[in-house]
Amino acid sequence: MHTLTPPCTSPLNYVKRPPNSVIPTRFTVKCGYGFESASFSQGFGASRADWQSSFAILASKVVSQQEDSPTRGDNNAAAVNGHDAAVTNLNLVPVKLGENKSIQPKPLTISDLCPAPMHGSTLRVAYQGVPGAYSEAAAGKAYPNSEAIPCDQFEVAFQAVELWIADRAVLPVENSLGGSIHRNYDLLLRHRLHIVGEVQLPVHHCLLALPGVRKEFLTRVISHPQALAQCEHSLTKLGLNVAREAVDDTAGAAEFVASNSLRDTAAIASERAAELYGLQVLADGIQDDPNNVTRFVMLAREPIIPRTDRPFKTSIVFAHDKGTSVLFKVLSAFAFRNISLTKIESRPHRSRPIRVVDDESEGTAKHFEYLFYIDFEASMAEVRAQNALAEVQEFTSFLRVLGSYPMDMTPWSPSCPREN
Repeated sequence: MHTLTPPCTSPLNYVKRPPNSVIPTRFTVKCGYGFESASFSQGFGASRADWQSSFAILASKVVSQQEDSPTRGDNNAAAVNGHDAAVTNLNLVPVKLGENKSIQPKPLTISDLCPAPMHGSTLRVAYQGVPGAYSEAAAGKAYPNSEAIPCDQFEVAFQAVELWIADRAVLPVENSLGGSIHRNYDLLLRHRLHIVGEVQLPVHHCLLALPGVRKEFLTRVISHPQALAQCEHSLTKLGLNVAREAVDDTAGAAEFVASNSLRDTAAIASERAAELYGLQVLADGIQDDPNNVTRFVMLAREPIIPRTDRPFKTSIVFAHDKGTSVLFKVLSAFAFRNISLTKIESRPHRSRPIRVVDDESEGTAKHFEYLFYIDFEASMAEVRAQNALAEVQEFTSFLRVLGSYPMDMTPWSPSCPREN
C-alpha cells in the first residue's frame, strides 16, 4: 500500500550542491519608468558595494531612457503618491544593521509552500487507493488533466486537502449494489471540507492474472470485499473452485499479484490495473449485475456558489435532542415544497450514542441517537430550498449543509460479461 507523498510539483526543490558553491540570485527593481534586473554573483545583498554599484547602473540606464524619451511635461508629472519619483532623486537609503548582522530571509508562509492553483496550473486531486483504482478513474473523470495523488486511507485524502497537499479529493460515498460507504459519511462530519460536485462511475470488473496463467490452475482470487461479493456468481459460472481473499482495494490486489509473481492467484480489478501492472485479462466484465455504479463526491476547502441554470443537488446532515420523532416533520418540509430526496442515511450519533428517557408510568428506556444525512434535488440558490432548510432548522438541534453542487448528468450504459 502506498503512502501519501507530496506532489513532485512542489514549489521548493532542494538540490544538493558542492561546498562553497555560489547560488546567484535575481531580483527585479521597479522604478518610475520601467523595470530592470540585476544579478549578484555572491548572493542577494552580499555587500553594500554591490548594492551601490547595481543601483548606480540602474539609475544611469533610466536616466539615458529619460533623455531619449519625449518630454513628459512639468516636473509635477513625476510625482507619485505625493513623492517625487524622478530618477534624478533616486538615492540609496542606508540600512542600519548591527555588527556581523545580515538581512534575514522572509519567513515562508503556507502560500509559499503550496500555492493555490492558478489559471493554467495543474490541479492536485487526492484519492484512496493505488494507481489503477476505480477512485483514480473517478478523479480523472471529475478533473481531467489533473495530477492524481494516491492515499492509503480515506482520512489521509481528507487531510491532504486540509493541509494544502492536494486541492481536491474524490471519494466514494455509495454503490448501487453495495450501498453506502459509511466511513466517508462519518469523515464528512468530522472534517470541514465542502462537497463541490459528484461523479458517477460505472464499475467494470476484470479477472486478472500473470501472463500465460490459465483459469483452471488458479487456487485463489483476491480483491476488495465488495468486488468479491459483486462477482460471486460470475466466478462460479466460470467454473472456478477457488478461495476468496479480501484485501484493501482492487488495484492493490493486482499490484500484489504482479509484484509477488503469484501464478496461482488472480485479482479482480479494472482493465487499467492490468495495463499498469503487466497482467492479462482472463475474463472481462465479470460483475454479477451490469448496473453497477459507484457515486463519488468531490471535496474542496471552500464551497462553490450555487446556481439555478442547471440541475443541482444539496447534501445536509442534522440531529435532534428528541431522537427520531422529528424525522417526519423534516421530510414533510421537503414534500410540501415538491423537493425530491435522492438519499437518506442514518449514522450513530458518536458524541451521544444513547439517550435515556425516564417516564414515571413506563419506567426508564434507552434509545439510540442518530445523525441523518439527506441529499435532495435543489440548489441553495432556490427560494424553496432556503425555506425548507429554515423550517428544518426549527425542528433540529444541529443542521449543517455539506454542499450544494451540480448533479452528474453524464449518461452511461451497462456492461456485459465477456470471457477472453
